[in-house]
Amino acid sequence: MSGDLNLIISDVHCRFAVVNSQIAHAEKLAGRPVDRVFVLGDLGFFQDEMHGWFRRSGNRFLRPVFCVEGNHEDHADLANLTARYADVVTYQPRGSVINMSPWRGLCLGGARYMDAGTTPRGSEITPADIKACLRHPRGSVDVLLTHDCPAHVGVPQTAGLEHYGPTGVPEMLELAEFFRPRWWFFGHHHRWFDHVVAGTRFVGLPHSWNGYVLLDAEDELRLVDHRIPLPRSSWWRRLFRFISPDQ
Repeated sequence: MSGDLNLIISDVHCRFAVVNSQIAHAEKLAGRPVDRVFVLGDLGFFQDEMHGWFRRSGNRFLRPVFCVEGNHEDHADLANLTARYADVVTYQPRGSVINMSPWRGLCLGGARYMDAGTTPRGSEITPADIKACLRHPRGSVDVLLTHDCPAHVGVPQTAGLEHYGPTGVPEMLELAEFFRPRWWFFGHHHRWFDHVVAGTRFVGLPHSWNGYVLLDAEDELRLVDHRIPLPRSSWWRRLFRFISPDQ
């Protein structure tokens, strides 16, 4: 079976250079170019940061990058930002499908289980989002690509955030039962997670600077733990780390 090399990563939080570092590492590891990168939310759709890295400094991603939105984005300006920066990253709307040759991935951004202090309007997954996904026929997708995870698949709560309740989105279970995907990839919880439920392998990813997943038709699936040292943060990033300690 022939197919593309897909790099899956999550929770970039405006550290755009990390994506290129992980692409370079993946290509050395695999011995071939990455065909596409998929970011499982929290890329960092914020005007100042995107303008600074992509426009003022003239940086680009090394390979085509696609993404869903997370909860750490400027949701009030998301439509404008995804259009303005469409030349550097392709946004996948909720319920859209992406070709990951030879597989097809169903995309669903947003979240339910929020990080402390960050509950922007527009980030919540709604019943309409689930219905949009269910309009695709059974058997039409092989992979689910989401920011948050379904409820009851075993993802533990984050220490200190137990007051937000159990992890995951209960309505997402309907997607798992309807599509029976081979893989379901998600981020948001900032840790590795790997568990099979009813024939679907659920894989949670850590922050982008701690690792990524490689998916191709030859070697199939590899979880790659690769840590990238981060430079000292600006003041607002240090504040964000205080709000969400594992940043």
